[in-house]
Amino acid sequence: MAGLRHITRKPVVAAALSWLAARYIRLVWRTGRWTVENGDTAADFVKQGKPFIACFWHGRMLMIPNAWEYAAPVSILISQHRDGVFISRTLRHLGVGTITGSSSRGGGNALIAIVRALKRGEYIGITPDGPRGPRMRAAPGAVSAAKLSGAVLLPVSFTAARSRVFSSWDRFVLPFPFTRGVVRIGEPIAVPREADDNLSEQLRQKLERSLIDLTANLDSEFGRNPVKPDELRTVPNLTTSGSVK
Repeated sequence: MAGLRHITRKPVVAAALSWLAARYIRLVWRTGRWTVENGDTAADFVKQGKPFIACFWHGRMLMIPNAWEYAAPVSILISQHRDGVFISRTLRHLGVGTITGSSSRGGGNALIAIVRALKRGEYIGITPDGPRGPRMRAAPGAVSAAKLSGAVLLPVSFTAARSRVFSSWDRFVLPFPFTRGVVRIGEPIAVPREADDNLSEQLRQKLERSLIDLTANLDSEFGRNPVKPDELRTVPNLTTSGSVK
């Protein structure tokens, strides 16, 4: 967001705002009536020590960290841009780690870091349409990471009864305090280690459709107009795409 990018140029201001942002997220969660649906799915994986990658659209990431109720560590992939640094600081205030990288810079190293983190027992969050879009179109990075690590993909989304949808490229959703909201986990998607390019593409499309449907169903159930994905474009063959900016 251009406004955020301008405000966070000064380190002192960025540090203060990241603290305030984390406090706001906690306030929204604690004052509202929030539920986590299908949380047993993630809980079972954690209990069994099985890795997974939580996948959520860039515009629906704000309340996802609050749904993490497990002792196991979790990190979210973010970009190296200034906005990403701000988000990283905010996540740290929420007890969430970060891995730095994106489709344009540091992506290869980010993929390696993700696989290593999963193998040592951490759990990972990725925005498949981040950091620059197209909105609600999944890049192949999450599937590549799952294939290399043996982790499954868990689609996740949220909605709220009272919130603001920004006109940013991702249609970022900002819930208000004292509202009712739901974080919903979808069906796991397994990615075989031997998956070839064709199967990997099918699984990428499956992840994309799952997240689109999950988000649209939530919005419809709350009487909100669903956010539409960007028009289909050719998805770049970048194994590291998908990060938070």
